[in-house]
Amino acid sequence: MVTNRNYPSASIIKSMLLVFASMLLIQSCQRKIIPVLPNTPTTLAIEEIDFGYLNGKARMVFKDDNKEREVKANIRIRKDSIIWMNFSVIGVQGGKALINKDSITIVSTVDKEYYVFDYVELSNRFNFKIDYAVLEAAMLGNPIRPKQLSDEVSREGGYEQLFQTEGSITIKNLINPAIKKIERVELLESTTSNRLNLDYSNFQPLGDKNFPYNGIVSVFYKTAAGIISNTISFEYNKVEIGDKELKFPFNIPKRYDRR
Repeated sequence: MVTNRNYPSASIIKSMLLVFASMLLIQSCQRKIIPVLPNTPTTLAIEEIDFGYLNGKARMVFKDDNKEREVKANIRIRKDSIIWMNFSVIGVQGGKALINKDSITIVSTVDKEYYVFDYVELSNRFNFKIDYAVLEAAMLGNPIRPKQLSDEVSREGGYEQLFQTEGSITIKNLINPAIKKIERVELLESTTSNRLNLDYSNFQPLGDKNFPYNGIVSVFYKTAAGIISNTISFEYNKVEIGDKELKFPFNIPKRYDRR
C-alpha cells in the first residue's frame, strides 16, 4: 500500500525525471516459461513501437530510501520530438514536465518553482550519454542504444541477450524471442559500480505491435553519504497511438522561482 500521499514537491518530480520518469508500474507478473533454444542466434529481432503521436494515462510510484509517492500522469508524445507529462494527486495538479531535444523543464505547481536542465547534466550524473532519443526509447521499451556490429549476441535460459559497451558503461538487454520485445535492460558503470535497471512486463497489443503496460526503473548510485537507491514504477491504464495531432500546453507563471 502506498503511504504518505502528499503532493509531490519539485524535488520529487525532478528525481522522477532523473531516473527516466517515464516508466510503467511494476506488478508482480509471472513471466511465461520459454523453451531453451540452443546455439547463438545469427540474427536478433527486436520489435519497436512506431507511431506519430502517443496519448496515455498512467499511475506512477516513486520510491527512495525515505519516502514513497504516488501520482497520476497524463502522458503525450510526438515521436522524435516532445514528451509532455502532467502529474496530479487525488485530482489536484501537482506538476508538469516538458522534454524536448534541447532540454528538460519540470514545474512544481505546489511549490511554485521550476527546473530547467540539459542533457549534459544528466549524462554527467550517470556517466552515460543521455539525450531525448534515450528517454523516449526507455519509455516505450525500445532499445536505448542502436545495435552495432561490434555488439555481442548470445542465448541463455530462453532469452536472447544483447551485450553493448559505451565507454565505461556495459548494457545487457534480455529479449523475449517469442514476442521480440525487451523485458530487461541492465546498465553498469564499471568505475563507480552505479547501476540502472529497466524492467518491462504485461505486453499488450498496441496497433500492430506489443507495448509494455507495466514496468519499473531502478537506479543505484554512490554518494558521499552511501549508496542511494531510487525506483519509479508505473502502470498504463490507457494508451493510444495514431497520426492525429495532439496539443502540448505548457507555460510557467512569472511568479514561479527557477531552481
